[in-house]
Amino acid sequence: MNYYEIWCDLRDTSKDLEFCDAVNRYLGYLHGKGLLETFRITRRKFGFAPEGFAEFHISIGFKDLAQLDQAFLRAATRDAEVEALHREVYGAITNGKFALYRDFPDEVRAR
Repeated sequence: MNYYEIWCDLRDTSKDLEFCDAVNRYLGYLHGKGLLETFRITRRKFGFAPEGFAEFHISIGFKDLAQLDQAFLRAATRDAEVEALHREVYGAITNGKFALYRDFPDEVRAR
């Protein structure tokens, strides 16, 4: 699996549940189209994290980079349906940090 990791804070912390609903709508839409395998939203607890870490963490699982690319291509169309879902999420965040991780060792790794 490949994991697209997102760490972010909210522009308006009073809208935390609305943000989670928006993430679930957007990523649920992509999941329903077969463009991702899994996702989850987590929130820092008791402010416990290394300095500079964001409040929210979203982890999105893809079976391979081809599926990740298909999800990005779908988002890039910016048609009315996908753009409205994306805007609800992206417009709510600040201090976004993004990374790509993989399960390790990979299935193809020779030993």
